[in-house]
Amino acid sequence: MRFALVKKSRRWPALLALMSLLATPSAFADGVAELKRFVSETQSLKADFQQEVSGRDQKSEQARGTLQLSRPGKFRWIYQKPYEQWIIGDGKRLWVYDRELAQVTSRQLDEALGSSPAALLAGKNEIERDYQLRNLGKADGLEWLEAVPKTAESGFRHFRMGFRTGNLISMVLTDNFGQTTRLSFSNIKKNPAIEAGEFLFTPPKGVDVIQQ
Repeated sequence: MRFALVKKSRRWPALLALMSLLATPSAFADGVAELKRFVSETQSLKADFQQEVSGRDQKSEQARGTLQLSRPGKFRWIYQKPYEQWIIGDGKRLWVYDRELAQVTSRQLDEALGSSPAALLAGKNEIERDYQLRNLGKADGLEWLEAVPKTAESGFRHFRMGFRTGNLISMVLTDNFGQTTRLSFSNIKKNPAIEAGEFLFTPPKGVDVIQQ
């Protein structure tokens, strides 16, 4: 294992993000109530995702992959195309592995996530401590809410979630640089059994490892 400076960077958005999610069918009629229900009831999640990232120049990048989530603090976000990249939270550290670059970066999980969407989805039930929540009403057949971090340290201006019949269908995240990330989810499985080893990561031999 080699320790080195960063060769070059990719835009791995949101989630960090993130991360991402899906809720259970519910009788609630607004996005905030459905988000709270999801956080209180969902302990694990599997889904496929599609992602589009666009900047102020209107150019966009598309990607897709799979995610697994086990609350609190564990997730496995795998980009399959256009390039392979792994974003893994093992409960203590965040690992980002770029196979093409043969490079791994690692940070303390709490420092890396802050009050980002990933912290909300994979973290503890502390939504209103870290975010201001607001219902946005219905659009495009979805019930929408907006979450605004209470601190500027999250790196995000706000993010929005759209639900249909209790399921999270879409997320739209806007960062402090004006970059927008749109995520859509499919093939969602709520509270599946996930092996603990899915959230462990050991850097492959020969890659550069950057500890932050």
